[in-house]
Amino acid sequence: MVQEQGSRFGGVRFLVAAAALVILIAGMRAAETLLVPFLLAAFFAVVCVPPVSWLKGRGVPSALAVFLVVAGIIALEVLLAALVGSSLDDFSRALPTYQLRLQDDAGALFVWLEGLGIQISDRTLLEVVDPGAAMRLAAAMLSGLGGALTNSFLIMLTVIFILLEAASFPAKLQAAFGSIESSMAHFNRFSEGLQRYLVIKTLVSLGTGGAVALWLWVMGVDFPLLWGLLAFLLNYVPNIGSIIAAVPAVLLGYIQFGPTRALLVAAGYLVVNLVAGNVIEPRFLGRSLGLSTLVVFLSLVFWGWVLGPVGMLLSVPLTMTAKIALESREESRWMAVLLGPEG
Repeated sequence: MVQEQGSRFGGVRFLVAAAALVILIAGMRAAETLLVPFLLAAFFAVVCVPPVSWLKGRGVPSALAVFLVVAGIIALEVLLAALVGSSLDDFSRALPTYQLRLQDDAGALFVWLEGLGIQISDRTLLEVVDPGAAMRLAAAMLSGLGGALTNSFLIMLTVIFILLEAASFPAKLQAAFGSIESSMAHFNRFSEGLQRYLVIKTLVSLGTGGAVALWLWVMGVDFPLLWGLLAFLLNYVPNIGSIIAAVPAVLLGYIQFGPTRALLVAAGYLVVNLVAGNVIEPRFLGRSLGLSTLVVFLSLVFWGWVLGPVGMLLSVPLTMTAKIALESREESRWMAVLLGPEG
């Protein structure tokens, strides 16, 4: 009897937790316009903590250190907007021309296959496999990020307040709840792991984007800075992010110069991502901080559905945040293991 009541209570508790999760996800999707700037601000704040701490360690006052770091971020944003903004507009205007060229080449391929006796309905196949979809996806992600960054004032203001409050937050918790050494130890492990992951991942992504932009400039592909930015952003999505970032540039190389140059462009992407993903990141991050390929794909779909294009860009950092939080406590470590790669 007691066992039956316990199992019934466990089932009710599971249903309540599932209902709460559904309500939470629905609320996040409804609050997308407010939640996305806050998530971007939190991301910037975590990345800014090391330089702020470095400045404070050299005697710079806390407020001045925060001001200098935030001013540096704003300067980088202005420079990025000046370099990439016109390229994005030009690419958006040229996108229909590129898509038409790809469809013409696909039509020529169908004619060649029919000459070999292979009958394919070109219209049906183009509806299923659209070669211009990758370019549209790239434009949508970059436009979505640009739209989110239009709230730059709100984002930077939030970053400033987060950085100013970060130093005094543990003392506030201590004053409010008394002795919380155990909880603070878990929180410190979580915050240090998250900060280390985001900082190193950002530096590696910057190197990846710079190398891609340089290679595409050498190859003569249009808009190299734009594709370098896309490679930087999608490097936060392991395994499949580099593929998504490479497809538009490879297609553009094919449109401009033909298959040989497109293969060279693809080879450059392959070398850059192999070095970054198999040499640099494992050395500094360790393989234990990875995610399984299935989790990466599902997080990309889920966060993209909840938060739009910016959610796709932040999908892996958000999932890694949950994984690091689970790893910080022994009782939830098994869930972090399930999220990680094999072995």
